[in-house]
Parts: sequence; C-alpha cells; structure tokens
Amino acid sequence: MENVYELSHVSKTYKSEGKAVDALKDISLSIQEGEIFGIIGMSGAGKSTLVRTLNRLEKINAGTVSFYGNDLAKLKRSELRKVRRSISMIFQGFNLLQQRTVIENVEQPLRIAGIRRKERREIAREMLRFVGLEEKEDVYPARLSGGQKQRVAIARALAADPKVLLCDEATSALDPKITGEILELLKKINQEKKLTIVIITHEMSVVEKICDRVAIIDDGNLAEIGKVSDVFSKPTSKAAKKLVYPTNPFDASGTDGRLIRVVFDGTSANRPFISDLVEETGKKVNILSANTKSVGGIGYGQMVLELPKDAKDQEIVIDFFQSNGLTVTEVEQA
Repeated sequence: MENVYELSHVSKTYKSEGKAVDALKDISLSIQEGEIFGIIGMSGAGKSTLVRTLNRLEKINAGTVSFYGNDLAKLKRSELRKVRRSISMIFQGFNLLQQRTVIENVEQPLRIAGIRRKERREIAREMLRFVGLEEKEDVYPARLSGGQKQRVAIARALAADPKVLLCDEATSALDPKITGEILELLKKINQEKKLTIVIITHEMSVVEKICDRVAIIDDGNLAEIGKVSDVFSKPTSKAAKKLVYPTNPFDASGTDGRLIRVVFDGTSANRPFISDLVEETGKKVNILSANTKSVGGIGYGQMVLELPKDAKDQEIVIDFFQSNGLTVTEVEQA
C-alpha cells in the first residue's frame, strides 16, 4: 500500500514571550493510502500543529513532510497550490460563509478554481445528496443544526475531489448522537470514495469507532503508534494507557492492593470468565470497573480487577486469564 504521507524527524518550535516552545519533537510516521488514520492527544499536545504540517500551513524547523513522495518544503508556490487542491480540511467551527446559502457554500472551492456555474452547481448538488442534505440547498447556515453545518462543510470539502480529507476536531462541537452520525458518514466517504482520512481528536472513543491506525501525541512527542485494536489491547506508553484505561470509580481495598486490566474481544465475550475463575481455581477477585465498546467494528470488553492478597494466588489468577487468550496488564495506582 502506497504512503500518502511520510514524516521524518519533524520538529516545530514557536517563539512565545521570548521563549522557545517545542510543539513537535522529532516526529516520524507514515500515513497509508486509503486508511483512516487517527492523531490523538490532550489539549496542547501538538496534534493540531502536526495536522497543519500535512498541507504546509505550518512550516517546520527540521525534518521532512512528504506527500506522495514529494517534500512539501521543496515545492514551488504553484506546485504547492496544486498539492493543496488534493487536500481538503474540515474543522470544529465549520467555517461556513454565513451570507451564502448551503449550495453556494459547497460551490465555494469550485468557484475559486474557476469552474463554470452550471458544472459547479451539478457537482455541489451531487455532494449534498451524498451527505443527505439535498433539501437544504437554499437554506442559510444560521438555520442549520450543528450536525447539518458539519455535513455542509464535508460536502464542500468533497466538492474539490480531494485525495485526502483532514478533520481537525471535526466532531468536538457535536453531541454524542450526531458525532456518531458524522463518523459513519466519514467511514462511508472512506469506503465509497476511497479517500484517505486523517482525524485529529482528543477523544479516544472517536478513534476506536472509525480509525484503522492511531498515533498518540504527548507533549510534542510521538508516544505510540499502531493499529487501534493493538493500542487498545496492549498500550505501552503512559499517554496511551491514560487514554484507553477505564476511569476507575473505586480504589483498591488497601494501599498494597494489586490491580490488573483484562481485555477480551467479541469471540470471548460470551464466556463467564469470573465464575469460571472461581470454579476452576477457587480464587476470587474484586471487580473495580468493567465496560464494553466497539473498536474497529469488533466488540471489546475490559475489566479492572483487584487480585487476592497472596502472591501465589495472584499468579494463579493471571495465568488463568492469559491461558484463556485474554490480554492482562498491570494497572499502576495513583
């Protein structure tokens, strides 16, 4: 599979109040054609800076950002403009023109490109049909809901016939139900239009629902990268664990209590592991947290358990879960 983007040792430094601030620190990663790639991090981690390097809205201080093998920093102005026509972007704030109707907003990139009115109107209507808003073409943005505004923004992005769609916190302003609908639309775009999609978010639930791979950015560093299912099942960095581990509603019964996280997928979800544990080993555990979720279309579950006090009993419990094909990791207590 061809790489759309190849980032090699990318660094970006800002000047703030006379001090140097490292927004990106030696980032190296690739984004493959046709995938939905997530970039996640907490506020201020550097993820939005990173996505803006992908269309060279941000110039980097070191390293290279290549788009289909072309170093963006070495392109002439005319060449960069051509590349940017292949890269569309949608934002949290929608960025619609309030004085223009829905269809006029969708036509905007085509108008800038010099496409004749009849042709751009046909393309705009096709895009509005695709996002399910054909009946809203003569409405002004002020009369639309947040979800409808984002659909218009997506239709406008698609009208330019891009190769890549960059989504910078595109669902952050939406409620959970509408967020789910927008994510399903993005998945449809990826599958039917074969677009590479890059999603910037601070919400792991967004990544788990739609992305193929994910990069976790922490304080300007690439903390972890991999398939979403792998990062969910076996996170290795502190930043990844903070994002995927459940927030425990209860603490261990004592300061010396030992906690583990057990992960299972849909193929093992129907087995009563806790009762089997007691029946087969005679050992009991305290369930502190449990939930299930869809990761890449597959149902996953996770439990945080407090182990028995005795060290030998602890190993018996861990061996039981591992021998039954479940992923077990230690949970550090605060």
